[in-house]
Amino acid sequence: MEKVAGIGGVFFRSRDPLRLAQWYSENLGVDPVPSDYDTPAWETQAGATVFAPFAHDTSYFDRPEQQFMVNFRVGDLDKMVAQLGAADIAVKVDPERHPNGRFARLHDPEGNPIELWEPA
Repeated sequence: MEKVAGIGGVFFRSRDPLRLAQWYSENLGVDPVPSDYDTPAWETQAGATVFAPFAHDTSYFDRPEQQFMVNFRVGDLDKMVAQLGAADIAVKVDPERHPNGRFARLHDPEGNPIELWEPA
């Protein structure tokens, strides 16, 4: 069976796409989409990617109307949390160390939940 090679993009609606793209770039290092075909797109490090449909009534995404959540892998959760805190971005670190790593939760300026994951 032919299989996909990975995630090629994450696309979602925004009230102010340019401002939100800038926020992701400045706070999480996610490069905005290039404006031409000569500029390379954001490159990610190889690693585990979880693709997991959740039950329709899950509370895991915070708000009942929230249809998705992006989980970003990070190399050092404590450094990322400190960096975000210095930018006055509230981050809630899960105090439990799970067998697959550590997690933290924050929200972008439009209220979309973001999960940070430091793999074990």
